[in-house]
Amino acid sequence: MAKQTILLPALAALCLAGNAAAQGFGKAGEPVIRSEYRPKGDMYRDGWIDFNKNGKKDIFEDPAQPVDKRVEDLLSQMNLDEKTAQMATLYGYGRVLTDRLPTPEWKTDRIWKDGIGAIDEHLNGYPRGGRNSPDKNPWVWPASNHAWALNEVQRFFVENTRLGIPVDFTNEGLRGVESYRATNFPTQLGVGHTWNRDLVYKMGEIEGREAKALGYTNIYAPILDVGRDQRWGRYEEVYGESPYLVAELGIQMVRGIQDQGVAATSKHFVGYSNGKGAREGMARNNPQMSLREMEQIHVYPFGRVIREAGLLGIMSSYNDFDGEPIQGSRHWLTEVLRGRYGFRGYVVSDSDAVEYLYSKHFTAADMKEAVRQAVEAGLNVRCTFRSPDSFIVPLRELVKEGALSEEVIDDRVRDILRVKFLCGLFDNPYKNDLKAADAEVCSEANEAVAKQISLESIVLLKNESHTLPLNRDSVHRIAVIGPNAAATDFVTARYGPNAVEPVSVLDGIRAAAGDAEVVYAKGCELVDDNWPDSELMDYPLTQQEKDSIARAYETAAGADAVVLVLGGGTRTCGENKSRSSLDLPGRQQQLLEAITPLKEQGKKVILVLINGRPLSINWADKYVPAIVEAWYPGRHGGTAVAEVLFGDYNPGGKLTVTFPRSVGQIPFNFPTLPSAQSDSWGANGPRSHRARVNGALYPFGFGLSYTTFAYSDLQLSDTVITPHQGLTVSCTVTNTGTRAGDEVVQLYLHDRIASVMAYEKVLRGFERVHLAPGESKRVEFRLLPRDLEILDLNYKWTVEPGDFTVMVGASSEDMKLKRDFTVVEAGRLLEMRASERKGSLAAKVSASIADDKAANTVDGNLNTVWEGTKNQYITYELRSGAKPTSIGIAWDEGAPVEFEIQLSSGGGLFIPVWKGKSRLNNGSMETYSFDGATSSDLRIVILSDKGRIKEVKLDVSRR
Repeated sequence: MAKQTILLPALAALCLAGNAAAQGFGKAGEPVIRSEYRPKGDMYRDGWIDFNKNGKKDIFEDPAQPVDKRVEDLLSQMNLDEKTAQMATLYGYGRVLTDRLPTPEWKTDRIWKDGIGAIDEHLNGYPRGGRNSPDKNPWVWPASNHAWALNEVQRFFVENTRLGIPVDFTNEGLRGVESYRATNFPTQLGVGHTWNRDLVYKMGEIEGREAKALGYTNIYAPILDVGRDQRWGRYEEVYGESPYLVAELGIQMVRGIQDQGVAATSKHFVGYSNGKGAREGMARNNPQMSLREMEQIHVYPFGRVIREAGLLGIMSSYNDFDGEPIQGSRHWLTEVLRGRYGFRGYVVSDSDAVEYLYSKHFTAADMKEAVRQAVEAGLNVRCTFRSPDSFIVPLRELVKEGALSEEVIDDRVRDILRVKFLCGLFDNPYKNDLKAADAEVCSEANEAVAKQISLESIVLLKNESHTLPLNRDSVHRIAVIGPNAAATDFVTARYGPNAVEPVSVLDGIRAAAGDAEVVYAKGCELVDDNWPDSELMDYPLTQQEKDSIARAYETAAGADAVVLVLGGGTRTCGENKSRSSLDLPGRQQQLLEAITPLKEQGKKVILVLINGRPLSINWADKYVPAIVEAWYPGRHGGTAVAEVLFGDYNPGGKLTVTFPRSVGQIPFNFPTLPSAQSDSWGANGPRSHRARVNGALYPFGFGLSYTTFAYSDLQLSDTVITPHQGLTVSCTVTNTGTRAGDEVVQLYLHDRIASVMAYEKVLRGFERVHLAPGESKRVEFRLLPRDLEILDLNYKWTVEPGDFTVMVGASSEDMKLKRDFTVVEAGRLLEMRASERKGSLAAKVSASIADDKAANTVDGNLNTVWEGTKNQYITYELRSGAKPTSIGIAWDEGAPVEFEIQLSSGGGLFIPVWKGKSRLNNGSMETYSFDGATSSDLRIVILSDKGRIKEVKLDVSRR
């Protein structure tokens, strides 16, 4: 083999000499890495690689061949040992692997001598510290060293296995790539609260680029679980509780990652987030929900992300559904994923999910039977924190014994290979430009996006008497109080970068306070010594706790403004950390109640929440003047919170979850079925026999701003459509305040009468818009047929004819505008259109130009048009007694058209009743309303250079 361009011997020598010979150290004992990594040798040809080392270009080695042909060619050359080796994950250094780099034993004594499907979290610095610190492990950091090391591992498999099948290097990516260092983002729950598709796409882009730079080819993100129980420990990992929002943001995240040539693997399919009473139990058994809820809430995001983003990987979940474990279910893993949604990627198990079939679900007697059940169901890759032997060996035995057909194995391996081909691993399995990794990972541009996400994720829950923003000129001393004021442990929690330099809220305020003095007191610990038992019964405060609260009070009493930073942390939220209560944990409530009365002395009191789930902060909502929800805001969280407090940034985040008043209301989510969240109500409100609290503390979609917004002019492109048609909805939003700010405009849909119970309302559109003071913007939504679908009595997704209400507003309970439309069968619509034309218009339609084309606008055919130029017009003679109040116009595609609508009562005199520009120039019907009058004629005058009208529809009444 030829000499390598990197500072190393050839790989054959590497395998003989082991790690000591492989690493290559400079004078100071540091590894020496050149900027380029380009292995040389007979197998590396011009434009292709001879993976199977047979001296010719096979179909699978030819980048010009279609992916499916390459997959079949490679699969036909694989033996059983090579196939089964592709069906397992090997956890990296410090987890299962004891070697940082390949050793001679890899060629002879390890099961991965035949290859391996994936290596997970290799050299990623987790767990942080010890042997994973860069001073003890030079392959952890900097990024170029890390990329070089993964290249070396890859090179072993390419050069030293028979077919040279590259490894898929996988890693977590919930808050950023889980490397020693990478750009750190807020937790996914915080990201959801931005309601910003573009930002989520940029986050995916950054994760994809940084993963690729570090040598990874597959990211376990995003999480497509839908939040349903606020007590659940992993609530911090969901985008929210609306399946529509989860799908919309998940699509953007997947596209962002996969556009970089890196696979996205979403989790956890399916129903994982609906555990009974939010209990963990590792297997997350017994989610207790109907098939309809499973489909409408939990399956929905996966289906859309598969179809619309081309998702390449899915992690199956631990839980069962109706007694059938998901990881052993052919229905869910094959019939639904592949059959219904056309998924052509691979399914990887959650860690130990296969083992749980015999150790917790008890549907299998032993590991071999569990392997058979999972693989036959549709599992491609087993993932767990133990050697892959425990899966691969019984898998091979099953085939040899005839208990599992090799055709099933072929089907599973085919999916794995397809993903590897799509990610380019058979075109170039290496990261060539090593120094580019150092420039990419944690770049200033990437960090700027992370900070913007932190800012946009913050939600203002309360702002009584304009307590916020703080005025630097009038606030001279600020007291920052609470266990989360200086805390940053949540920034480096699991499933994200391991070594970052976070900014605490305390440090953020100090940096932003200008000349104001900032003082600090912790006040209490995050939880008390008796927690979690203290969630069930009161324990007296210890003298130490009393003294700590007293010191905090003294600190706060000497300040002009008090910022209480409370909430949760890594002890109260995370995997296997579900709670029994949603109240502030530990002694935080006592601290809050001790400090808040200082507002009576004229001091500004603000509560900042740092937490991973909604909290039932009823007392705070009643007595604390201002409340800011920051979630786990990432590395830049302290800076972002400070900018919000001082008004350098106007908060615009909106809740993607419901804040219940009590755990006694759970399950309490959006969307909800009719009357499911309220007790008996009469015409004047709740009846006297009501026995529990009703309503949310803060509803889905809620969030305040330092400015105000007004909504107006809701328009529908049509009011009658068929089940196969879409609908355009538009409205105007205006900033009526004195500060620039963001408003999340939300569109909800209500199916008024359906064959089954429909949700009271469902989210079907949202846009985050930035508006200067006094500025207005037209916001447009497109409703597609799928947005109107309901899972009918036969469990088929269908659009049922009937009446619908469109609502646009600032939250799920604050609707500003609403209009109705109707869905009818196509034949009925044609009848209605014909009747409308006969009832509204006389036979005569004339025009000042192209008169012979004027009738095209009332022929019911969108393929015919009338075209007018500036100051030309088209006139419609109305039936006797007609009183038009609006007109629908379908403009041809093109630039907006300025025009005027005029009415005449006879004698040739036309009075203008509407003037403006068209908004929908895409062939869709747009309605223009005006004050009607009994008229004989209606005229449309073109004021632009040109206007092309496809169809006109009049809305008239009779005297």
